[in-house]
Amino acid sequence: MNQIPEGAFILADKGYQGIYTVYPNSLLPLKAKKRSKLDPELKIYNQEINKRRIGIEHVFGSLKTFKILAERYRNRGKRLGLRFNLIAGIYNLELSEK
Repeated sequence: MNQIPEGAFILADKGYQGIYTVYPNSLLPLKAKKRSKLDPELKIYNQEINKRRIGIEHVFGSLKTFKILAERYRNRGKRLGLRFNLIAGIYNLELSEK
């Protein structure tokens, strides 16, 4: 969180509901309460956030073709960063060739 520029917003999914306490400039889709639906204005708000997040989700999906990211990591923890950077480099290389 220290590397996030001042005034920047974080786009997250519904699983990060508690991020507001850590970083108030977070944009999250709103969850519907039990036995009630979201208002049409709130649905539009959720759609706008999700439109901006879809590119990120596509990247995550394509990175998960590497099984090391799709399943539980069972190797040494200190090498996870190196392996992730290598996979991200391969993905970036594939993007540059398209």
